[in-house]
Amino acid sequence: MPDNNIVWPNNAKCAVTVTINLDAEYFWLSMFPDSIHRPKTLSMGQYGPHRGLQRVLDALDQYGISATFFVPGKVAEIYPEHIQEIVRRGHEIGHHGYAHENFGHLTVEQQREALEKGLESLEKVSGTRPVGFRAPEGEMTQGTLDLLQEMGFLYSSSLFGDDRPYFHKRDGQQTSLIELPLHWELNDFPFFAFNYTPAFPAGQGRIANYTQVLSTWKEELKGYYEYGLHYVAQFDPQTIGTPGRIALLEQLLEFIREKDDVWICNGREMAEFYGVNRA
Repeated sequence: MPDNNIVWPNNAKCAVTVTINLDAEYFWLSMFPDSIHRPKTLSMGQYGPHRGLQRVLDALDQYGISATFFVPGKVAEIYPEHIQEIVRRGHEIGHHGYAHENFGHLTVEQQREALEKGLESLEKVSGTRPVGFRAPEGEMTQGTLDLLQEMGFLYSSSLFGDDRPYFHKRDGQQTSLIELPLHWELNDFPFFAFNYTPAFPAGQGRIANYTQVLSTWKEELKGYYEYGLHYVAQFDPQTIGTPGRIALLEQLLEFIREKDDVWICNGREMAEFYGVNRA
């Protein structure tokens, strides 16, 4: 039984947005700065643009899905041809910090600098100015939200407090900034990211069963469909782009495409729709 009063385009039963976090080596560098001296650890992140990204792009092409790629500015500087290929294939570029900084640990001025530098790099490389932001590690402050609105961002996709879009509030008043909420179970990284030294996760014990993970993603989609919600999936090419795991993404996209009454949209399309229809 639907518990959502949003009427999706074409009376779709639910909405689906596929997002890709192209963190490359900057995930590891932001978590473990001494990884700059650890070629093995860096190589895990570098696998994303070097090998995994092409497989992800091909899977999205195969099922005709326009995704949103959240990219740190430094990654765009190091891999400009990869970012341009993403744009050429018809996908949106979103802001993911400058060097995948944890915004929850930065002052407002440090956040402003990271946002401005990231915007400059992403716009220069991609030819488009991002309108969506995803906080690295999901952490940010009220100051982050204020800066995003000040800088003209349409939306954030960083927080976990709902399963449908909503407007952020400031001092009890609705702002123009929209949130497209996330959930850990729709993210490949908690299931598959692993490193011995430095240890990630800290308690070790991961790399989940592939069949069970795919079942989790499908069962969640069934629930979102039943309740009329907005399913936001997150993937990183360094984890989903291996020869075995890319089949999980392909099977999930095929499962999404099996229903004609699902609205598939990127982040910008959802934010523009919601901003007009729910303002």
